[in-house]
Parts: sequence; C-alpha cells; structure tokens
Amino acid sequence: MKVRKFLPEVSNFECTVCSRNFPLSSVQFRCSCGGLLDVVHDWSLYSPKYELNAFKNVTSGVWRYKPLIYPEIAEKFIVMRGEGRTSLYEATDNVHTYAGCSDLYFKHEGENPTGSFKDRGMAVGISEAKRLGIETVFCASTGNTSASLASYASYAGLKSIVIIPEGKVAYGKLAQAMAYGAEVYTVKGTFDTSLQIVLKLSTREGWYLMNSINPWRIEGQKTIIFELLENLEWHSPDWIVTPAGNLGNTSAFGKALKEAIELELINDLPKLVAVQANGAKPFVEYWKTGVFNQEPNPQTLASAINIGNPVSYQKAFSALQYSNGLAINVSDQAILDAKAIIDSSGIGCEPASATTLAGIKKMVEDGTILPSEKIVAILTGNLLKDPQIIIDYHQNQLNNIEANFANEIQPIENLEM
Repeated sequence: MKVRKFLPEVSNFECTVCSRNFPLSSVQFRCSCGGLLDVVHDWSLYSPKYELNAFKNVTSGVWRYKPLIYPEIAEKFIVMRGEGRTSLYEATDNVHTYAGCSDLYFKHEGENPTGSFKDRGMAVGISEAKRLGIETVFCASTGNTSASLASYASYAGLKSIVIIPEGKVAYGKLAQAMAYGAEVYTVKGTFDTSLQIVLKLSTREGWYLMNSINPWRIEGQKTIIFELLENLEWHSPDWIVTPAGNLGNTSAFGKALKEAIELELINDLPKLVAVQANGAKPFVEYWKTGVFNQEPNPQTLASAINIGNPVSYQKAFSALQYSNGLAINVSDQAILDAKAIIDSSGIGCEPASATTLAGIKKMVEDGTILPSEKIVAILTGNLLKDPQIIIDYHQNQLNNIEANFANEIQPIENLEM
C-alpha cells in the first residue's frame, strides 16, 4: 500500500452533474443545475511521507481517516463518540449454508454508538456544523438518522429538530431521538413527504440540513469502505452488498472505491450491489430502464429503506456503473427469513440490513455470484432498532409473512424436566 500526506487547502465541493466547483464555505448542497455536490480532494498534492498509521490510535474509526475525508478541519471542531471501528465477522456455517456460499463476511455498522451506520456521517456533518457556527441541525428520517442526529447534536451542544412520517418509525429509533433531546415532529405521509419539508426549511438562517444530501455525511460514510478494506489488509473482496434506501451509502461506497483505486490503496475493484425491497424499489427500476420514477407509496416492513424517492439516485447509479455492480430487489419474506438466519448466528441486525443476505442468496442461486467468491455484506443497523418485528415474526403474527425460521415462545409445560 502506498501512503501519502495531505497539504492544506486541497478540498472543495464539486457538482456531480456539471462539475462546477464551490468553496467549502458554501452551505448549499445542490448546484444551480440541480446536481448534488460531492467533496473532492486534490490527490496530486499528497506527499508519500505520510502514513495512515499516524492516526492508528485515534478512538474514532471515522477520524482515523481524517486525511482522506477532511484534512483541513481544525481539531477543535471535531466531534467524535468512538464511531466506526466496527467488527468484520466471518459468517457462521448456518449462514453459509443458507446463502449457498463459502466466503462471506458481515461488516456490522450496528455496533456504532447509536446503533447504525449513520453515526459515521453524523460525526463529520456535526463537526462541520460546529466549524460553520451553526446553532440548529435538522433532518427528515425513517428513524436511524434522527437517533444519530439527536445524539451527536446534544453531545456537541447544538439544537436538533427531526421530522418523521407518522406511524412509520420503529419505536426503538423514535425512543432514541426523544431521549437524546431532539424536537420531534410528525407528518402524515412517507419519508419522502418529510424530506420535502426539510428541504424547504433548509433556507432558514442558522439551520443546517443533515440528511445524506449533505456531502459531509457521505465523507463520513465512505469510511465504512476504507475500514473494511483495511480489515482485509487491503485485499479487495469480489462483492460488497448493501441495503439501498435513500442511497447515501451506495453513493458513499462508490466514491470510496474510486478513491481507493486512485490512491492505489487497492488494485482490484469490488462489485457493488444495492438491494431494495420489492415494495420500495424505484432505484432498481431506474437501474434496469435508465428512467427514474419515484414510488409514491412505498411499502416494506424494512422501515429503514421504505423510501420511494431517494435523493441520491444519480450518484448511486454512477457508483454501480463505476464498480460494474448492479441493483436488485428482494421480497419482505426473503428479508425477514434472512434476518432470522443472521440473528440466529449470534450476530443480529435490523430488518433493512438483512436485505444483504437475502440478495446474496438470490444472486448465488441465479449464478450472478459464484459460491466461492469473497463477499462482504453491510449490516446497517442494530438488532434492537426494531424489536417488535422480531417478536411478531417468531410468533407468526405478521400479515402475509410465514415464520419459516420461527423460535416460538413456549409454555413451561413443553420443557422436559
């Protein structure tokens, strides 16, 4: 692995559509052409004298990669809660048997401080809010973003506001947002309704939007890829599979892989797979047809990806194209069965995370993935994010879902004494 050193003032915003540049002092997240912005770094200003190991003892697995995500920010603005440094688990035998493959790993982002991958992006976004002198941060959320935002904002001494779709956020996530002190507002409709409201609010002076439209969120989330590659000693897997909702992670992963190739951290490019649920698959349809149409009424039990109008669909499309990847969809039945398998292996995850294993099983069965190929699946959220669905599944109480791997609660009379 070659190692390099950042010099100051080497980053700026760039439109992902027309390539127009903006200074880091800008607080806009869209170009006048409508394209989303990315943070871009001038790798030509690196010096080979720098070693990433200089940051080895930093407690944050995000700021461990500061030279690759935000070299210019002063230490006094950095907010960290020990995010990142999540485990890379080798799948157990029962998972391998279920998926039909022999070399599968889980990168478990549910081990972050608030229980999801959102903490990585929030650590960078909240740090930038502090640097800009922001007083109020806010977001729309299906749950995990609101929990993470509330936690990091309170820790940094900022006010937080979250807007959620009424009745469509798991209590484990809603409870976190409330406990961490956010002002919580509900709106009738979907996550996409909530997002449209916060986009209108983003013009308020002193307010800072923290959804994945914010390019600093993407910079934090791309450290998932740097970290898993480092976990594998910079040897690329054949496939990286991730759940796909608002598509921030898919975009971040593509950006990270491109940068890892540019920096010669890796030689081989993994294929990136984005997995959606059958009832919320606008990106899969876009991938197949090249025409994007939002899903006005997304319906999936995997609430974290119950999104019909993902804001980062163009960036995610480019990420899959770059990595020779693909987008696929799986049923809620397949998701919850896969979740039961992951849970029973002692690892556990929230429903949206299990789209990865469901998708891998599907791709192995149809020959897209060879059984011997190395696969890393991203588990995006903790098991306890949505405990009700676990009880309902194992008690066979979910409509139109068969509890194929049920572990039912039994009366004491059934225990052999």
